[in-house]
Amino acid sequence: MIDSFVTALQTNSLLLSALIGGLASSLVSGIIGSYVVVKRIVFISGSIAHSVLSGIGLSLWLERAKGIEWITPLQGALIAGVLSALLIGWIHLHYKQREDSVIAALWSIGMATGILFISQTPGFNVELTNFLVGNILWVTPDDLSLLYWLDGVILVTVVCLHKRFLAICFDEEQARLQGLHVDALYLLLLVLISVSIVLLIQVVGIILVMTMLTIPPSIANIFTARLSYMMGIAVAISCALCISGMAIAYHFDWPGGATIALTAGLLYIVSLCNSVWKFNK
Repeated sequence: MIDSFVTALQTNSLLLSALIGGLASSLVSGIIGSYVVVKRIVFISGSIAHSVLSGIGLSLWLERAKGIEWITPLQGALIAGVLSALLIGWIHLHYKQREDSVIAALWSIGMATGILFISQTPGFNVELTNFLVGNILWVTPDDLSLLYWLDGVILVTVVCLHKRFLAICFDEEQARLQGLHVDALYLLLLVLISVSIVLLIQVVGIILVMTMLTIPPSIANIFTARLSYMMGIAVAISCALCISGMAIAYHFDWPGGATIALTAGLLYIVSLCNSVWKFNK
């Protein structure tokens, strides 16, 4: 299976581009996903992930129904994700009593808006399927260029602000006493999460995006409690899942994104069972 997959990579540029796109997404999923797991904001991240469908649907509708092509679905997803992150962050900071209900409403509104736009778009069925469940073979050279650019922005930001993000993840009150702008850092972290979600949508789609954002860091957390080590392990696990999932999908002719997500889920179950067994032993 491995030999045939390697041979296919050498002869099939589409498959190679898909693998490169998956690895580019894996780099960010391991780093940003570690913040998500440590700060326990998986629910907020899930709301952002589903809200981006509104931007995707609007951009597709503008392109197919109105002939406006200056915004691509990936760019629409990025804009919707950032706006959703800022709105959800503002709600978290100023409206905590009803936070869960409001975020759930935004989750539903984002999904519903996107589906309505897509339903009014000629030839929407393929796009809807690809964005919801993922189609890693759908990655274009323009998408790869945008992925590289977003990767660079996220990595530079994390390198410069890692200690500050670390402070707000573990103790916001102590971070305030240290003079850090906690609210601004929190909003920036949510924006980085939204960008990471857009990257991962290219691999596994909206429905499965939280799998790749949370499972590799969760597995890494089993082996270490130090955040920097956790990020490195999570990136390695995410890359390994991408490669192995793509190889399995190619061999059995399965959907690439779903196969990667399934492989990640099975690995997490095995890791968790192994951890429980060692603890009981």
